[in-house]
Amino acid sequence: MKIAVFGDVHGNRWALDPVARDIEAHQPDVWVNLGDQLFGGADPAGAWHLQQQLKAQHGVLEVRGNTDERLGQPLTETTEKREMLAWLHEQLPEGAWAYVAALPTSVPLAGGEVLAAHGTPDSAWTYLLRDGKAWASDDLVRERLGDIGSARVVIVGHSHLEHVRQLGPITVVNAGAVSRQKDGSPLARWVLLEGGDGLWTVTFRRVPYDIETAAQWAQAHAHKGAKEAAQLRTGAALK
Repeated sequence: MKIAVFGDVHGNRWALDPVARDIEAHQPDVWVNLGDQLFGGADPAGAWHLQQQLKAQHGVLEVRGNTDERLGQPLTETTEKREMLAWLHEQLPEGAWAYVAALPTSVPLAGGEVLAAHGTPDSAWTYLLRDGKAWASDDLVRERLGDIGSARVVIVGHSHLEHVRQLGPITVVNAGAVSRQKDGSPLARWVLLEGGDGLWTVTFRRVPYDIETAAQWAQAHAHKGAKEAAQLRTGAALK
């Protein structure tokens, strides 16, 4: 069985399009979107329509990211990141933010052998594999996993950093991100899981895309577009 896992698109249509084409070339049995679909400035409306198109074509399974939850919040004077959210509401079709905010926090695959989530199985906000600026200890990861039933692979996003760890019989994977990289390389990322019957392999895929066009679109149109454009160009986390 082949499972294609991508996430943290963050409204970047320019990065998602070649990722989708790379995934299609591998002919996976299942597609999974790990969330944080729209909160970003490189054509979020285009990213929304492409993700909806991929879901219609390939039956993409989806989980809720932390910024998906944020998009579903009412906009008030005290709402955190209100200006960015207001800009996104102007860009996106009515109901898009409510849709992503209502997605589940996790989804089981391959008869329960694989579990996909954004942060942890029960929280879109908690990092599974990070502890501050360092990688979390094995004990902390086990605590955050909780009861995962018969799962042998748990794959998450959220940190925008690729990582794989073996905890006894459990393989824990951080998939990296389609957009807004944090490791100094702006290449888009996704993961291919292959296997079954308790035996799974993990392949990290990196895909080039038209970064400059994405950066120019963000700089011209997005809230704080210059900052987002700089991040897209460098692939480095910005303070």
